[in-house]
Amino acid sequence: MKAKEIREMSDEQLELTAVDAAETMFKLRLQSQTDRVDVPTQMRHNRRLIARIRTIQTERTKKSV
Repeated sequence: MKAKEIREMSDEQLELTAVDAAETMFKLRLQSQTDRVDVPTQMRHNRRLIARIRTIQTERTKKSV
């Protein structure tokens, strides 16, 4: 997901997407410790998605203050 797509989301959608990505990261971390991960780059993509979302949320809070 690109930053432009994330910026177009509402605050509620951002939070839901962040929670979903965090849950996926947790599952991938568990899977990497116990088994083989099917797609190793998926962890990197989720980590970066979470970072993008948190950055945009911070930008929005600073803009509103």
